[in-house]
Amino acid sequence: MTTARPETAAWRHDALLLLAAMIWGFAFVAQRAGMQHLGPLAFNGIRFAIGAVVILPVVVARGGLASHGSRREGQPARLPPKAMLLIGGVLFVAATLQQYGVVYTTAGKAGFITGLYVIIVPLLGLVVGQRVPVATWCGAGLAVVGMYLLSFGVDLEVARGDLLCLLGAVFWALHVQIIGRLSRRHDPYAIACGQFAVCAVLSLIGALLLERTTWPAIRAAALPILYTGLLSVTVAYTLQVVAQRRAPPAHAAVILSLEAVFAVLGGWLALGETLALRALLGCATMLAGMLLSQLAPRRGPRSAERPDGTSDGTSGEISG
Repeated sequence: MTTARPETAAWRHDALLLLAAMIWGFAFVAQRAGMQHLGPLAFNGIRFAIGAVVILPVVVARGGLASHGSRREGQPARLPPKAMLLIGGVLFVAATLQQYGVVYTTAGKAGFITGLYVIIVPLLGLVVGQRVPVATWCGAGLAVVGMYLLSFGVDLEVARGDLLCLLGAVFWALHVQIIGRLSRRHDPYAIACGQFAVCAVLSLIGALLLERTTWPAIRAAALPILYTGLLSVTVAYTLQVVAQRRAPPAHAAVILSLEAVFAVLGGWLALGETLALRALLGCATMLAGMLLSQLAPRRGPRSAERPDGTSDGTSGEISG
């Protein structure tokens, strides 16, 4: 039996990460398209429910729902309900802010602003005593400049959709930090299924209270829902989990940050969105900041690797 050469395996994992970034980037296009028929909460509720249902059989097969007394030795601990509610609640806030944000901004701008989470993650790590490399501070500075060029007008007012996406990026970063702690002891597929289910329930309750949803509207938004539910939520997450078992965390984060580039490309190809020269310069500056924060060498011992292959403050599940 032959095994793949290290170089071949590395390229394979890089390709999986690039495919995940492409799926997530184009998901911003699907999210904007879905908003033509459904409210943000209904759209999120249905797509995350699809993700939870698809992943559930995998969780059951891996013993993720087994009780403590029936678990085999070596299996990860069962995800506590409180932890499931916490991670699902944070996901709900992040996804809701992002979904409302794409209503008022372009897919490309939403993708780039959301991508700032790769810088916000280590900055949030300061709260729990994690060291922040100089490169991250430099990357954050470039990102702030890029954000100004991309989102602020001559009157210094920021667009409402851009602000919502920026707030969403903060919660995506918090989401990554929480996953970093939970995935050390719990099965990543159980975490995924649990958080998707909680997010779906909260979103659907909100939709029932705040939105008017009809079956014709759901049918009209079927393609965007299926894309984001099956590909963005389920397939891309699985690709990330598989690829990051071998890819170095910082290397993976750089590839996944290209999600923002695919969001701009998708908005241009599918929706006819264009960005002014100032906005394009802002995108380039933000991308440079994101890459700098991940590519620069880091001092000190390597952070502990998590079961899904990521490490604290570097990468984790992304939006979309």
